[in-house]
Amino acid sequence: MTSRLILMFIVGCLSLPVMAQQVEEHEQVAFPDSIPAGGYSGITWLGDDRYAVVSDNGKDGFFLFRISIDSVGAVRSAACTGFVGSTMPNHDNEDIAWFAPDSTLFISSERDTQIREFSLQGVPTGRLLPLPDVFRGTSPAYSLEALTYNAVTHRFWTTSESTLEGDGLRADPGNGARNRLRIQSFDDSLRAGAQYLYEMDEPMAQVMPERFAMGVSALAAPDDGSLLVLEREFAVPESKIGAFVSCRLYQVWPDQEKSFLPTDSIAGQTPMKKTLLTEWMTAIGLLEVSLANYEGMCLGPKLPDGRQVLVLISDSQNQYEGVLKDWIKTLVID
Repeated sequence: MTSRLILMFIVGCLSLPVMAQQVEEHEQVAFPDSIPAGGYSGITWLGDDRYAVVSDNGKDGFFLFRISIDSVGAVRSAACTGFVGSTMPNHDNEDIAWFAPDSTLFISSERDTQIREFSLQGVPTGRLLPLPDVFRGTSPAYSLEALTYNAVTHRFWTTSESTLEGDGLRADPGNGARNRLRIQSFDDSLRAGAQYLYEMDEPMAQVMPERFAMGVSALAAPDDGSLLVLEREFAVPESKIGAFVSCRLYQVWPDQEKSFLPTDSIAGQTPMKKTLLTEWMTAIGLLEVSLANYEGMCLGPKLPDGRQVLVLISDSQNQYEGVLKDWIKTLVID
């Protein structure tokens, strides 16, 4: 970690936004009295103030949340209103997407690399998104992380957290690699479509910390055909002071890019052009703790002025050591 970063942490800098003009960032908030400690890893909007949320630890199924957002896009209140359990064992659920045509939910599971459909009562329908073989066999720690669906473009999107086995090195501080990910599409008929190559930024951390994770943690698909990609880097030194999570939100336009087949090698493929919309950092400092590992992201309501609200939720690992919180954050995009 560079001396510049250490200095920022020591003086207690908690959030360091660098925003593009078209994005308005609201402060993260937590509601410990109405949301139980969890490992919240994915979120999807069900309409009005209703959301479905998955956790990557605990029982298989999904939580139901109510999140109230005001006229400028800030979170006013949030509460968990229940849990809908499924009949399946826990599969390390990482994301969830509302499939409006059939009023069902699709949930991506990291442990067995599957994306299953469930009813709103938590009953598996038996349908799957048929992932290409290239996604199989990778380490569960770097398997499926992100999932989204858009009813206007009629497409699902998913990707792995990090570089798949056989596609190259996984980025870490010191090896000079960038994660190269296959972003996979599916249509309304649940048929696999084109793949696109996405290349992440290099790690900010300069020295390998005690714990390190870097990957795409979430996707969101607006109505305009673009795709929002959340890059997340999580570094924890042995002392814990100076731990940070860096989040960068990028926008890509798949229809303007060259696609390739799932059976193709990514060697020689051109990465998608990406535009940075905003970035922010949370940390553990000497004075305060704002550390938030944002793993869930979804489109929420549109504001009266037509701007789009993006809702994010963090994974606190059940409020680890009584220090971390289940943060919720909103961004407003023009």
